[in-house]
Amino acid sequence: MAVDYTTRDGVAVITLNNPPVNGLGLSTRAGIVEGIERAQNDASVTAIVLTGAGKAFSGGADITEFNTPKATQEPTLATAIQVVEGSTKPVVAAIHSVAMGGGLELALGTHYRVAAPGAQIALPEVKLGILPGAGGTQRLPRAIGLEAALNMIVSGAPVMSEKLAGTGLFDEIVEGDLLEAALAFARKVGAQAGPHPRVRDRKIEHPNAEGFIQFVRNGVAGVAKNFPAPHKCIDAVEAGVKNGFDKGLAFERECFMSLVQTPESRALRHAFFGERAASKIPDVPSDTPAREIRQVAVIGAGTMGGGIAMNFVNAGVPVTLLETKQEALDRGVATIRKNYEGTVKKGKLTPEALEQRIALITPTLSYEDLGNADLIIEAVFEELGVKEQVFKRLDEVAKKGAILASNTSTLDLDRIAAFTKRPQDVVGMHFFSPANVMKLLEVVRGKETSKDVLATVMKIAKKIKKTAVVSGVCDGFIGNRMIEQYIRQALFMLEEGALPAQVDRAIEKFGFAMGPFRMSDLAGNDIGWAIRKRRYQEHPEMHYSKIADRLCETGRFGQKTGGGWYDYKAGDRTAHPSKLVEEMIVAFSKDVGAERRKISDEEIVERLVFALANEGAKILEEGIASKASDIDMVYLTGYGFPLWRGGPMLYADTVGLYNVERAIRRYASRPNGDAWQIAPNLVELAAKGRGFND
Repeated sequence: MAVDYTTRDGVAVITLNNPPVNGLGLSTRAGIVEGIERAQNDASVTAIVLTGAGKAFSGGADITEFNTPKATQEPTLATAIQVVEGSTKPVVAAIHSVAMGGGLELALGTHYRVAAPGAQIALPEVKLGILPGAGGTQRLPRAIGLEAALNMIVSGAPVMSEKLAGTGLFDEIVEGDLLEAALAFARKVGAQAGPHPRVRDRKIEHPNAEGFIQFVRNGVAGVAKNFPAPHKCIDAVEAGVKNGFDKGLAFERECFMSLVQTPESRALRHAFFGERAASKIPDVPSDTPAREIRQVAVIGAGTMGGGIAMNFVNAGVPVTLLETKQEALDRGVATIRKNYEGTVKKGKLTPEALEQRIALITPTLSYEDLGNADLIIEAVFEELGVKEQVFKRLDEVAKKGAILASNTSTLDLDRIAAFTKRPQDVVGMHFFSPANVMKLLEVVRGKETSKDVLATVMKIAKKIKKTAVVSGVCDGFIGNRMIEQYIRQALFMLEEGALPAQVDRAIEKFGFAMGPFRMSDLAGNDIGWAIRKRRYQEHPEMHYSKIADRLCETGRFGQKTGGGWYDYKAGDRTAHPSKLVEEMIVAFSKDVGAERRKISDEEIVERLVFALANEGAKILEEGIASKASDIDMVYLTGYGFPLWRGGPMLYADTVGLYNVERAIRRYASRPNGDAWQIAPNLVELAAKGRGFND
């Protein structure tokens, strides 16, 4: 049963018991209503305590019921709150650990609230593109005041219970045994004559409510222009201020229903569930025993290796950092220190914590010092011969059961694993630069990688706060394999009539953090050049525009050389359109006999985004990714795809695969159309009227 009912000396105790966070699913809601009615009908009961078992009062809606009939089946949360609020016997909420979303709305419907210190209090619905739909926008301002409530509702950020002491939210903050204190409080108020106070009956008092609401509105306009939910939150609170509780509540419900239907809310909910689903691997049971990771080693103290080391040190895991030369080792440790000093300057780290983190790093020049490591990650030069030397040496020095991980971004992990006598212990851990900042970790599963190695890496990824997505072995894995098709289309469009600034501007307006040409200049155009040279050898049949090769032949590798697709000034990352490059592009088109034409922003966006989705469809078909949401998580957390669009696969679903297919066929019939090989499963799903994420 999702709710337990007991009585203690005249007090009914209703305990939510739906692990892990007492989600307010249908059976929990029904149990609350049943419990209140049972207590009402028991003459020996004078008061009711409502609390949560385990690690939460309640974390809110039961996410397993999202998008199912149970989510809206009676009793809804609004009905349950109505029953709680309408009880003639006082209801006391005993809040500990977590009261979020619907959990906080439920507590606001009780007559009294006692809380333990350290409880996280929040209305985080805005992060899912919706607003609190069971009275949160109406009751919270009446409980803690307009300013504090609006800030909480619009940001969705949690506040510790003790910071809300002294507001109308809590009658008492209780040290020690919360339930005993709540029972004592309930007996006291149960002895008093009713009616008992209701939050809904309070007035929202503020010296200049209209002015403050406008102030918040102005602040939200800049930061949330692509998200409708924060604006609707303000509208709902304002309706309660101007028109009273009942009208405000009805308006809140209207706003909730309209937001649920928006593509932005769909995208945010998709990302929320996608992140949780990414950690689930179809053939690796959740109870697969993980290996213990007490000590990590990182090979290579460059930008990537140093960033990887910082992730583990931040989580309190000691790291042995290996380099081949003392100078490189010293430089690597100095860079790590400098990064931490920057964090100290911003006030996000204490000088003591900096020293503690640096103390967890053991620099070394000897492979022999890696013998105790449970996990060894190489971050050396992206060349198979170099990886071979490293893995053969690791095979000699690493202890039995150590996990050997490669940070390769494109190379064949199975070939790397074959350099050892323990391929079952080899896995890819592809971090994204800067590794200490970027959330994405592509976990590459070789054909021999054992299940417990995968389970361990997924667990450690959570510990170092990464979103881990599993990929099979193929050239470029998920992210880089798809971005190659995106870049190919970008280069073809230059050949056909566009210029770098127009392409970048169009895709940035769509919502990407950075367009393909600014991105290439930042990463280094020589990196793409090296990959293309390999492609020309391995896949001579693949058609590429040679326009980027011509740029690289002039030594314009991007920001590091002061010029790439754009010009840069010393010490300034601002991209300035280059007359020289524009002339080179026009000359190139002439040389290859391409007739330049005006290319619309709509075509730019379609060709770039649909190239991603089409390649993603092939990745799904080949089993490289197990689900479309995994591909979307790669792009949301590693490639700057706009969050409010949900990733390339969800965006294709939103447009409709029928429309995506028609667009691809249209582009395939034009110059450079041979680059479009439409994915069979995209065609199949489009014919059935389905999407990748259905």
